Amino acid sequence: MQFRKATILDIPTIQAIAEETWRPTYSHILTEQQTLYMLELMYNSETLQAQIEGNVSFYMVEESAESVGYVAFEITSKDVVKLHKIYFRPDQKKKGAGRLAIEFVKNQARQLGARSIELNVNKYNSAVDFYLKMGFTQQRDMILDIGQGYVMDDYVMQFDLMPVQ
Repeated sequence: MQFRKATILDIPTIQAIAEETWRPTYSHILTEQQTLYMLELMYNSETLQAQIEGNVSFYMVEESAESVGYVAFEITSKDVVKLHKIYFRPDQKKKGAGRLAIEFVKNQARQLGARSIELNVNKYNSAVDFYLKMGFTQQRDMILDIGQGYVMDDYVMQFDLMPVQ
């Protein structure tokens, strides 16, 4: 698998992967209405373009010249990299893609001088177990109002990059 810096030309592919992954991931957690609202909120072309051209580092994950997923992260403070997005096409499950992506983000975060990586994950998402296996710890609960009467009910998880002294 290769990681390639995303450009605005990748926006349709990012949107297509989001469409493919969100329902299998969240259909047991979110209503279809909330899924549609969140996809439009987070994956409209203008938002993605602003992120790609701004402070969010978007990378396409490719296998045999095909985009199979993406990761997006940014430095949110001097010492913290925030992992915003990590999604793979459903046929990539259980193939090690997520593990490789987390290792990629860890290496990028270290190069940026970060001491930790943080992420938000829905409390009922099976990815919680994956992040725990990858060495993340649950730091706190967070309920975030995203408008239209919808909330994100998440855990904030953290991975410490610096060894404990």
